[in-house]
Amino acid sequence: MSDHERDSARERLPAEPLSTRAVRDLYEVHARELLAFLIGVLRDGHAAEEVAQTTFRRLLEAGHEARAETIKGWLFKVGFHEAMAFRRRQALHGRTLKKYTARRDLLPANPTSHEELVRREDVAKLKELLAELPPDQQHVVRQRMYEDKTFAVIAQELNVPLGTVLTRMRLAMEKLQKWWERDSRK
Repeated sequence: MSDHERDSARERLPAEPLSTRAVRDLYEVHARELLAFLIGVLRDGHAAEEVAQTTFRRLLEAGHEARAETIKGWLFKVGFHEAMAFRRRQALHGRTLKKYTARRDLLPANPTSHEELVRREDVAKLKELLAELPPDQQHVVRQRMYEDKTFAVIAQELNVPLGTVLTRMRLAMEKLQKWWERDSRK
């Protein structure tokens, strides 16, 4: 290792991740200026605050890789990159909403009374079929469909392995599909 490389290594922050106290100290020194910069980039105070938080989280995770004398530059560079990523996510979100709105506008505004009646009958029939499932499968389906819980959350609440919950859901869906097709042929 050359003398220059050794000096450069000494100038770096500690090799281990920064302590929360070190990050807090850097936050107190640089946060206002970084926030002002991000407001200028994003033109939105709330978005700038969110990006500033993300930037300091990144400092906590990877700030030890920066050199001590250039930490301010590192923060602003990371902040700028996070701001650009935030803009891209916002643009993607906007395009997605636009596509959804365009598709929704293609649907008839008010379903005909016949369509509404058929939909209600289907819902009632599905509820009847759901009641025929074994209680353990019924519980998983209700938690997933009506309460929008993830399988992991359901498994944790039931204190059973995730695979058990997934199997119960799969078996329930297979039974419901079979029963639905059986009743549709009648």
